[in-house]
Order: sequence, then structure tokens, then C-alpha cells
Amino acid sequence: MLKSWKSIQPYALVTPQTFVLLLFLVLPILMIFIVSFWQFDGIQMIPGFTLDNYKSIFTSDVTLRTYLNTFKYVFLVWFFCLAIAFPVAYFLAFFIEDQKWQIILFLVCTVPFWTSNIIRMISWVPVLGREGLVNSTLMRLGLINQPLEWLLFSDFAIVLGMVHLYNFFMIAPIFNSLMRIDRSLITAARDMGASGFQILKEIILPLAAPGIAIGSIFVVTLVMGEFVTVRMMGGGQAASVGKMIQTQIGSLQYPLAAANAVILLLVTLLLVMAILRVVDIRKEL
Repeated sequence: MLKSWKSIQPYALVTPQTFVLLLFLVLPILMIFIVSFWQFDGIQMIPGFTLDNYKSIFTSDVTLRTYLNTFKYVFLVWFFCLAIAFPVAYFLAFFIEDQKWQIILFLVCTVPFWTSNIIRMISWVPVLGREGLVNSTLMRLGLINQPLEWLLFSDFAIVLGMVHLYNFFMIAPIFNSLMRIDRSLITAARDMGASGFQILKEIILPLAAPGIAIGSIFVVTLVMGEFVTVRMMGGGQAASVGKMIQTQIGSLQYPLAAANAVILLLVTLLLVMAILRVVDIRKEL
């Protein structure tokens, strides 16, 4: 009896997780995939099989430009998140020797997450608005004659808002990778006459690559489906695939929204697979 229980114990342990995964991930994705082939007659969905939804996506200039706009946001947000996160993580890992202060400063990076995304977005309005803090300061200093219109409700504001929202998702994995680096490697490199740039290039960056890859996966997947930040910081004048899907759902075009969701999912998976082919993240798992 005991022997038979041991043989089925692994299966019993994995069954609840498998059930949750199937119910809350696989089944919804499967339903979206099926609905993407249904028809919509302007009033209701008609079950069936048609490729019209996918054809309309790939033949629409507006839709294709929206996808390109989303890729632009993904690249810019990823770039600025990495440009900010790496120096911050490097400073915490190598310049703060006291572990207590490392933890305190790391927790400081999480302060923006103590409020909701909506509040964080709204907080930018009095800063970037026409009568906001930035424009007022620049005009008082005599640097500009009239308010800068592109600070708010623009691509600049959208990228700034997303970097504000998702930067920590890049900082945390990079900091974790940097903390795992054996300090004796850096000491040995210095003893052999390596410069600071050579140590950064030959030791730190290669060993931090898994953390950069994990952070990139977080940022890319989050930005690909963004629509709240695009709506609030873009002022309704910018478009992304996530916002387009939201609009289509609002107008009850579920099959077309499902087709866009399938394409968005496939593109995101391709980007993640490309990152994983470049960097092996198994050491960080």
C-alpha cells in the first residue's frame, strides 16, 4: 500500500496545479482561439469557421499601423527601463556594502507600487500638463515662451508613464543577478590589471545577462497588452493593440477582438522565445 502511494504521490501533488493551469490559462486561451474564427453580423456572434477576422487585420492599414505603434512603445519602454534599471541595480549591488541599506534602498524602489496604476498615471497630469510644474518652471526661467504641448497626451507621455510603471520589473531581476556574481572574480580581474570598463564588459554584463533577459520578458509582455496607460497618457490620441482590442470588445466585436488577441499572443511568444534563445535564464530559476 505504501509503495503504491509513493508511486502516485508525484501525480497527486501536480494534479491541483495542473487543474488550475488548465482552468484559468489553457481553457480561456482555447476559447479565445475558437471565437477568433466566428463571425459577427453587427448584432451577435455566429459560431462557425471563417478567416475573415484575420484577413481584415492583415489587410487594414490602420490595424497594421497600430501594431507598429505598439512595437514602438515596446522598444522604447524596454530601452529606457534597461537604461535606468541597470545603473540603479549596479549601484545597489556594488556600491552599497551594508546589506541592511541594500534592502532599504531596494524597498524604496517599490514605493510607487504602494498606490494603484491609475493614481500613478493621474499624478503626472499636474507635472506635465499645460499649466503644470514643468511648463511653469521652464517659462519662469525664460527657456520657453509658450507651454510645451507634447509633454502630456503624447507618445512621450505614454512612454514615460510605462517606464514609471514597469521599471521595477527590470530592476529586480538585474539586481538579483548582480548579487549572485562572485566578488572574487572582480577582485582577480583587478589584480590582473583589468580596467573598470573591461570588468563591466567581460564579467558583469555576461553574468547579468539572465537578469536582463528576465526583466526584458516582464517589460515586453506587460507593454504588449497595455491599454490603460495609452488611454490616460495619450488622451485618446494614440493607439495600441491592447486599446484596439478594448475598443472592439466595447463595440461587441468579440471575434475580431479574439483574432487580435491571438495574434498579439503569438507575437509576444515569438519575442519571448527570441530572448530565451539569446540568453539562457535557467541559472536564475
